[in-house]
Amino acid sequence: MSDSVAPFTVVEARVDAVERVSPSFMRVTFTGPGVDGIGTPGQTFDQRIKLIFPGESGVLPDLEGAGDDWYTAWLAVPEDRRGSMRTYSIRDLTVDGGRTRLVVDFVLHLAEGATGPASRWAAAAQAGDALLLVAPRRDRLDGGGIEFDTSSTGDIVLAGDETAAPAIARILEDLDPATRGTAFIEIPEPSDELHIQAPRGVSVRWLPRAGGDVGSRLIPTVLEHLDVADTAVDPVVETEDLLWETPVYSGSGEAVSVPAAAGDAAATGSASATRFWIAGESRVITTLRRHLVRDLGIPRSSVAFMGYWRIGVAMKG
Repeated sequence: MSDSVAPFTVVEARVDAVERVSPSFMRVTFTGPGVDGIGTPGQTFDQRIKLIFPGESGVLPDLEGAGDDWYTAWLAVPEDRRGSMRTYSIRDLTVDGGRTRLVVDFVLHLAEGATGPASRWAAAAQAGDALLLVAPRRDRLDGGGIEFDTSSTGDIVLAGDETAAPAIARILEDLDPATRGTAFIEIPEPSDELHIQAPRGVSVRWLPRAGGDVGSRLIPTVLEHLDVADTAVDPVVETEDLLWETPVYSGSGEAVSVPAAAGDAAATGSASATRFWIAGESRVITTLRRHLVRDLGIPRSSVAFMGYWRIGVAMKG
């Protein structure tokens, strides 16, 4: 396919199967002719996609032919027919006999006042239901959306709450089997622990918070792993903006430092040879970022920090 064609496309996907895999996770499998032309099996990692859910009318917006300008076309749809859009990562992408099955794990927030359109849709989803996917075309990796540094070697540290669990799982299952490191996943309760086929050299630590605050298990466990004593959570910042910084991009506009030279490893400690990928609730991620980058001197080119959500704020898109 010519690179002049946009790397992303909008396709309709239909629910093939729905499974409540734990108290907090609903697994939905999508299929359809459009799904057969998206994603790159085996190189998915933390690839982001957007899901557009039906609006109050129950009808999906018509974005056929919108091309690169799909977002403008979506905003132009009357609000009652526009539906809602949310960002998710792909939990699994498999091809069998030419048919692609795309799996998304939804975190269910069903308590009164805490739920949103994605949770409500997933909780009621049935085979045959349809939504729109904004996703990379098959075998196109030039459109962004993968923040895990696939070009580096060395140990890894992955950390996140339940919203990051699907991306962490996919990263682990797409990694070189010889990879070594540790993954920390905070979940609401012990029964939310799910199977991940991780490399043998990667330890996966599930951290049930069992009624505790978000980050109450993740922050101290990660910092203990890094021999850091201070576990105070950063104060609330009155903004809806989320921290988003990768080895090549900073949402704050700051210049990201260039990769440290091999001779610099002694100056920053052994962790400088480690890739860090941390995602989840914004304050938790900000706290971990402060310790890693500011206090431990980890090169910013070795880390990816993504605020997926923030307590008390309804995220758009």
